[in-house]
Parts: sequence; C-alpha cells; structure tokens
Amino acid sequence: MIDSFDKEYAFLSNFYPCVVECSQGIIYPTVEHAFQASKTMDMDDRLIIADTATPGQAKRMGRKVQLVDNWNLVRIRVMERLLRQKFKQERFSSSLKLTKGHELIEGNHWNDTFWGVCRGKGKNNLGKLLMAIRDDLLFPDRTVH
Repeated sequence: MIDSFDKEYAFLSNFYPCVVECSQGIIYPTVEHAFQASKTMDMDDRLIIADTATPGQAKRMGRKVQLVDNWNLVRIRVMERLLRQKFKQERFSSSLKLTKGHELIEGNHWNDTFWGVCRGKGKNNLGKLLMAIRDDLLFPDRTVH
C-alpha cells in the first residue's frame, strides 16, 4: 500500500509540478491549479488561479470562486480528465506503472475524506482515479464491460 503522496511518491500529488491545459487554452503549472480553476466559468478568476505561485494558493483561491453549476456532480470527471492528461506524459506514466500491485491511498492530515483518507476514514476518490488510470496504462487492450 502507498498511503502518502510524498517523498518517492510525490509525483502522485496534484501539487507536483506538471503542466496541464484545462480549457480555453490556459496552461496551468499543476493539476491542482487546473482543478481549482475548473470550479468557475469566470475567465479572470481562471487566469488569476493559473498565475498563483503555489498549488496551495490556487487551492485557497478555488474556495472563493463562484462554482459552476452541478460542481459536486462533475468534479470527479474533471479530476479524471486532468489526471489522464498528466499521466499521458511519459515521465509520469512510467512512474505510475511502477506502483503496480499497490493500493494508492491519498492519506492526509487536513481532513479531506472525499479525495483521500484521514485518520482511517475517507472515500479516497483520488486514489481510486489513479489506480484506474494505472490499470488503463498497464492493460490498454482490456475490454471493460
């Protein structure tokens, strides 16, 4: 089990430097920046989030924006799309494949029980998405029913 996205597994974190494009051609320095910007349709807010110095600052900005309609219904699909973009990049896909056989758990101490697990409780949606993407990379020809 990999239950912390730091040290040798820091590349699994959404805070890890990785250029991604979200929408309208805006380039973001991390998945976290892109995810937070995806919460709003306000282009000015998206550009401000893209230019924040750190993913932590982007996360704080994302808490202040006007959310898109049905955000809670679409946020997992948005995250998956961004993660798939990240892990199409060879340096990330090869590292993710090396985690084969390990359960990926986004363990945290900031009480995020939606994306991760804190004190043994949580849905671990980020870990589940990463494992699904890993399976798709490892078994590209499999048929899903």
